[in-house]
Amino acid sequence: MLPKILTSKTKHFPRFRIHRKWLSSSTNELIIEEKNSVGLITLNRPKALNALTLSMIHSMHPKLTEWQQDKHPVKLVLVKGAGGKAYCSGGDIRAITEERGGSMQKQFFRDEYHLDHLIGNLKIPYVALLNGIVMGGGVGISVHGKYRVCTAGTMFAMPETGIGLVPDVGGAYFLPRLNGSLGIFLGLTGHRLKGRDCLHAGIATHAVDDAALADLEKELTHCPEDHDTILTEFTEKSTFDKDKEFSLASKLKVIDEIFSAPSVEEIVTRLDGEGSEFSGKTLKTLKRASPSSLKVAFRQISEGKKLKTLGECLNMEHRLVTRCCENDDFYEGVRALLIDRDNKPKWNPSTLEGVSEELVDSYFKPLAPEHELNLK
Repeated sequence: MLPKILTSKTKHFPRFRIHRKWLSSSTNELIIEEKNSVGLITLNRPKALNALTLSMIHSMHPKLTEWQQDKHPVKLVLVKGAGGKAYCSGGDIRAITEERGGSMQKQFFRDEYHLDHLIGNLKIPYVALLNGIVMGGGVGISVHGKYRVCTAGTMFAMPETGIGLVPDVGGAYFLPRLNGSLGIFLGLTGHRLKGRDCLHAGIATHAVDDAALADLEKELTHCPEDHDTILTEFTEKSTFDKDKEFSLASKLKVIDEIFSAPSVEEIVTRLDGEGSEFSGKTLKTLKRASPSSLKVAFRQISEGKKLKTLGECLNMEHRLVTRCCENDDFYEGVRALLIDRDNKPKWNPSTLEGVSEELVDSYFKPLAPEHELNLK
């Protein structure tokens, strides 16, 4: 049954127009609606923190492609997560690793990157409401869009090196384009940014109070052509953490000095020599991560700074993730952190010194022509 058409009871929103069209379709995992001239997508796996599945990707991509056509009535896309705890906590890692080297695994990453690329090049405005956890695959379907709105409950992280993967979904593109060495720090350590910190760092473009989130959605839905003004107004009115400086503000100089090093080994040396509590905690974090992932991710982000487009970065990351899926650390990391939860992964190689340049090089080598991503 279609929702009822709004009546004059909407008069307390003076800029709003009456709904003439409200269409909806849904699966168990994704709810897709057209309200006024807005395409609304709700990630609907709250018990799984809205982790991204292949079927969700396959629903989103054709719908976004349809909506961006010149004559389509949808003029703005709004994406949110159900449940209030997460926007999207990442890809469905357990499902991805169930069959090592299987067709589903290969298709997931390939199709996920195509979706990320589409979002990054979408012809109509894309607004992601980042209310809750935003990690991994959730970053891919948000950070490349034009507008990303954080709340007090937003928690951003790219923790892939801790499970034997790399900060993919376009991490090679957006991380090195953050200020200073902040991106390489976030990509290697998986450091969490919360609330307004996401705005300070450049992950988010706007902010909204939790209590005003529903009102923001209503205003965008009723006046999508005024989205710039609406987002700016809600950001200016937001009060959460408004008087707090960036939590990393006092650490940025140290981050720049240490994470501008020419290698992961040198980063470790500089952290060890710096001597502060912050450097000590950061060093412990790096020592828990996969040595192979750290060295591959370091080169990935360094190379991404030189590449010109999101597509070029995703092409490179597709090679890296393909090789991660062929090697042991990814499966061992998932076992230790997500399945057995003993938090004692046995990495191979087990040290940075054991990760040869030849091994790192092997991750970046081209795939067979029929397996390359070839995005522009």
